[in-house]
Amino acid sequence: MNRTARTTAGSSRGHGRDSRRSQAAHRGGPPRSAKRPAQGRPSGPPKEFALPVTHTPPLPAVETFAGLDMPDRLKATLRAQGMNAPFPIQAATLPNALAGRDVLGRGRTGSGKTLAFGLALLARTHGQRAEPRHPLGLVLVPTRELAQQVTAALTPYAQALRLRLTTVVGGMSISRQARDLKAGSEVVIATPGRLKDLVERGDCALEQVAVTVLDEADQMADMGFMPQVTRLLDQVRADGQRLLFSATLDRNVDLLVRRYLSDPVVHSVDPSAGAVTAMEHHLLHVQGVDKQAAVTEIAARDGRVIMFLDTKHAVDRLTRDLLAVGVRASALHGGKSQAQRTRTLAGFKSGHANVLVATNVAARGIHVDNLDLVVNVDPPNDHKDYLHRGGRTARAGESGTVVTLVLPGQRRGMNRLMSDASITPVQTRVRAGDADLGRITGARRPSGDPLTVADTEPPKPAPTQRTRRGRPAARRGRRSSFRAAA
Repeated sequence: MNRTARTTAGSSRGHGRDSRRSQAAHRGGPPRSAKRPAQGRPSGPPKEFALPVTHTPPLPAVETFAGLDMPDRLKATLRAQGMNAPFPIQAATLPNALAGRDVLGRGRTGSGKTLAFGLALLARTHGQRAEPRHPLGLVLVPTRELAQQVTAALTPYAQALRLRLTTVVGGMSISRQARDLKAGSEVVIATPGRLKDLVERGDCALEQVAVTVLDEADQMADMGFMPQVTRLLDQVRADGQRLLFSATLDRNVDLLVRRYLSDPVVHSVDPSAGAVTAMEHHLLHVQGVDKQAAVTEIAARDGRVIMFLDTKHAVDRLTRDLLAVGVRASALHGGKSQAQRTRTLAGFKSGHANVLVATNVAARGIHVDNLDLVVNVDPPNDHKDYLHRGGRTARAGESGTVVTLVLPGQRRGMNRLMSDASITPVQTRVRAGDADLGRITGARRPSGDPLTVADTEPPKPAPTQRTRRGRPAARRGRRSSFRAAA
């Protein structure tokens, strides 16, 4: 791959980037107080910006991974992972990203964005070795869960190319992450706040980053991370490559596109507010006195389900109630430590827990196979939240059902939200024990046998074997070149 040609071409466009940056050096994102509208108030669909015009014609899409200019080890790993044909966003963007073009990609959750940018990032970094504290590639994501998912998805491909990954997120030891960066890492997968802290401590420098990815850029903007993101992007190589992927391209993302992308290839898999056609959408109208019983019966179904609520206290309360009646439920929210969140997700993915009760922290960045039902116990605040919550099901071509429980005072707001999302849901009045509730969700009565949190977690690994001096026994074999602080 001709990196010299890329650098030469990029040096001229870097002046344009520097000019744009100097004009808007102190621009920031929306204040945290404006992050989300109040419950029930009309928010309306976000206004999209005019997409940039691509002056250089893009390379055509490919039909197979074999047709891509990637290392043979990557292609072999794709085959070993059962990846035979690329998803549409991968087929369209990978040829251009591998050639060094900037890319602006829009695709709904579950559309294959991670490999669309990940394979290009790893292929373009292949054969290089990072200096201590100076990564060569960077992936910025909004949440810890998404950082972990990206790390897990890219690990086998990084291992195939002997590239070192380091994941840096809040809620984990910053000293350990600093040590990993000091040891050298080609690619860093990070949340903006923690990476900013490491840069300010002198534990990480970004001036050698040649490929930068922004994943779920719209959520980073919505969460108020824009000032941190722009400060970090101003530190990477001015002539480097930018890959920006987002589920929506509203005006919050426009700043990033205008300031940091040069002549990007633009590709959209789905309309940003389009409903996922593989999903069934149901509004279940319930009375307040029936809601708790209906939720409990849905949770007791035979199969996995994610249930979304507004607050961490409501999540904890419902989880306790479900465990008390014999439902294997686990709680996930921002008040949990990273270790707790990791164990909770492991238990849900392994089947030790059937129900994941969560706040919006689980609305992105979580992939679970064979998840066919998502329940909004509390309706989301806007249509974007709805689409991302629902995007936990019907992934990678599978089907799924999204159910929202609607109280009488929430009907008008939910109808407006569904209109903003361009969805026409099936609306049904239900009560606990109704045949319709069972038909739509698989609801049934719980066993009534109380459970504990320990019943929902996978067994803890056996303790490390120790020598007579009490030190861990040395591992046999060669040390892997991969490392992830996830």
